[in-house]
Amino acid sequence: MRKLSKLGLSTLLAGALAAPAMAQDGVTATEILIGSHTALSGPVSAWGIGATEGTRMRFDEANEKGIHGRKIKLIVEDHGYQVPRAVQAANKLINSDKIFIMLGALGTPQNNAVLGEQLQKGVPNIFPFTAARSMAEPFHPLKFAQFSTYYDQVRSATKHFVEKERKSKICTMYQDTDFGHEIRDGVREQAKASKLEVVSEATYGPQDTEFVAPITKLKSAGCDLVVMGSIIRDSIQAVGTAKKLGWGDVTFVGQAASYDPIVAAAPGGIMEGFYSGTGMPYAYPDTSSDAIKAWSAKYKERTKQDANSAAQYGYVGGDMIVKVLEAAGKDLTRAKFLAALEALKDYRPMFPGPSLSYGPKQHQGSSASFLAKVEGGRWKVIAENLLY
Repeated sequence: MRKLSKLGLSTLLAGALAAPAMAQDGVTATEILIGSHTALSGPVSAWGIGATEGTRMRFDEANEKGIHGRKIKLIVEDHGYQVPRAVQAANKLINSDKIFIMLGALGTPQNNAVLGEQLQKGVPNIFPFTAARSMAEPFHPLKFAQFSTYYDQVRSATKHFVEKERKSKICTMYQDTDFGHEIRDGVREQAKASKLEVVSEATYGPQDTEFVAPITKLKSAGCDLVVMGSIIRDSIQAVGTAKKLGWGDVTFVGQAASYDPIVAAAPGGIMEGFYSGTGMPYAYPDTSSDAIKAWSAKYKERTKQDANSAAQYGYVGGDMIVKVLEAAGKDLTRAKFLAALEALKDYRPMFPGPSLSYGPKQHQGSSASFLAKVEGGRWKVIAENLLY
């Protein structure tokens, strides 16, 4: 899609939005079909399950009264964070289920693998659970993202530690995937901007559970800042390995994918002092508003689990979809849905964080980055609206 000419892109958009049969996929007189491929199993299932449950919670609320006489049906396919399974899942949702939109699809490699065909078929990709730049860049009329990108988060965090903490031996450790490469590229660019060199880089596979080799490599290089392209399990295991090896004089910092209360509350306080960038701070119910307390209690009653970051993101995304569907009107088409989404301005989530706005040429809801630190098993935001 990156190589489409302006004429080709215009033709694609016209076909996706104007063709009556295509525009009506996933919409009946009583139902709206929304699809998602995510990780309900595998190494990042906490993100997939939380996101799905948060979104379902909001849709169930909306379905109590309906949206212009229709109810939302969310069809979720588990890909276990595996690209081949994501391709299979997306094919089913698009070609068999004939969904109206794809919502909250999880994973950078997984989204990148299916976006080409998905966009050709005219199926919008809405609020995916990845902060990769490719989810909104280059601009495409069918791609919409919520919060700041991994690239923005790690660049601003790296600049913060270089300028505020005087870190000079910058290193990266990342999954050798499209996701990890986003972090690698952001760190390389910021190091260059800061007139520094990346001292060392270490990679690993998304299914790996052994981190002695990459941690030993970085320790030997004398890194004082390690920016990580890791998610939940691998963040905990990597930092745990570093501490077991006696490497204490180093700062580890992640990004939105590692910003989860599961990471902060890892057993034994192993993640104390770990940092992470994010686009929306996590709201702990015991220190939040009554509305968030009530929401968190309702979520736990439904799922028997405490809400994590993904659940809050999922609920926010679901809420925006409900508002957009209401604004799009009864005669629902993809063209009207996209126009209503582009008209959404200054949307303020229930949870703390930035407002989100969209427009005809603005499909990234927010570019604000926050930096948080694990203190006492909880995330504490230490810097807001970071820039690079």
